[in-house]
Amino acid sequence: MTELWNETIKAFSDILGAHGPAVNSAASFAPGDYSIHFFLQLAIIILACRVVGWIGQKFLGQPQVVGEMIAGVVLGPSLFGLLVPDLQGAIFPKETKGVLYSGAQLGVGLYMFIVGLTLQLDHFKTKAKSAASVSASGILAPFALAILITPFLLTVPGLFAPGISQFNATLFMGACIALTAFPMLARIINERGLANSSLGTLSLTAGAFDDAASWCVLAIVLATFGAGPGVAVIAIVGGVGYAAFMLIFGRRLLAPLGRMVEAKGEMSMTILAVTLMLFCLSAFFMDAIGIHAVFGGFLLGVVMPRGLFVQELKKKLEPMTVILLLPMFFTFSGLNTRLDMVNSPSLLLIALAILVVSILAKFGACWAAARLSGEDNRTALGIGALMNSRGLMELIIINIGLQKGVIGPTLFSMMVLMAIVTTMMASPLFEIVYGRKARQSGELGKLEGSMVADAA
Repeated sequence: MTELWNETIKAFSDILGAHGPAVNSAASFAPGDYSIHFFLQLAIIILACRVVGWIGQKFLGQPQVVGEMIAGVVLGPSLFGLLVPDLQGAIFPKETKGVLYSGAQLGVGLYMFIVGLTLQLDHFKTKAKSAASVSASGILAPFALAILITPFLLTVPGLFAPGISQFNATLFMGACIALTAFPMLARIINERGLANSSLGTLSLTAGAFDDAASWCVLAIVLATFGAGPGVAVIAIVGGVGYAAFMLIFGRRLLAPLGRMVEAKGEMSMTILAVTLMLFCLSAFFMDAIGIHAVFGGFLLGVVMPRGLFVQELKKKLEPMTVILLLPMFFTFSGLNTRLDMVNSPSLLLIALAILVVSILAKFGACWAAARLSGEDNRTALGIGALMNSRGLMELIIINIGLQKGVIGPTLFSMMVLMAIVTTMMASPLFEIVYGRKARQSGELGKLEGSMVADAA
């Protein structure tokens, strides 16, 4: 009986081992090993994201997405790997990172596709002029401060890739600091009853402009970094050409899909299959030319037919994307986050300086611009609080930077901390500077329960 028990324990512990042929004297992963790990990882990821998200909502009043961002870090080497490194390494071995990465890119690509679907360009025209100064300040101030701090950051080993130019490093830091979590911004504004207010329209318009500018800068950095002028030309010309084609001709070419859905009153499986095929091709093209798949997904979403088509597509894609696929992206980010690398007083000071600079550049600049545009102080503070949130968009941009070799793991970890802190600040800070008084005066309705944002 004892022998049977020991054999059973040994067999159980071997489940997460490698069962492929020996390569360089160590067993390799067989196809079945990847499958076993993937399903276990996915179950743990979903559980962690829902639990940590619930805790954040229940006790901290934070959106679900903030909990999921933190859950990704919890599952990585910064906490789970620190407490039980052998178990964490057995569940998330480095050999399976490629599979998790592919799932993460599918999740974030589909999410940005959905963001593109919900983007109402006509809404922004009404406040384009008055939002221009807020948007410009939210871009210029971060880039000005990036110009000041990047030369010093380049002197610290391991923050940026060896050989990166000061120009590219400055552009990347500026884009990271200038970014606003536009999807989260839209969700907060809708749930707080601000959609038709001056504050809501100004913030949405400025946030959209700032994000567009940051993504364009990132595309330039990716196109010019590392692989030579030929690759840069392909990336820049291909990216600009594809974006122009989609924005000029996309809606006209895709309009029949919308008419078919309207005629039938629902989206058929065939239309859904065609749409997903187009998404995959768009993501493939932008990835293949050296930009990134998320650009392809977002661009396609922007030009898709509106109306019933969007309603049906979101109904079919959004729950699976937000609950099952997107958490893989948070976890993949968390697996790359090594807070233990920020392990000296000097590095902690650098991380704190990046956080302070990011808040001053975004919150401070947008507040000042709103005041100069004629907004009262309370409204200007509310705009600054909302614009300061980085959210998922920040994780996307720094993951691209890490994947493409622009930044190192240490700077990546610092930027993850900045993204989490500024995102956690947004909702409570907004309530302090604007929401409470607005509700007391009757300008806004009362909040019912915690704000829940499934993704941002």
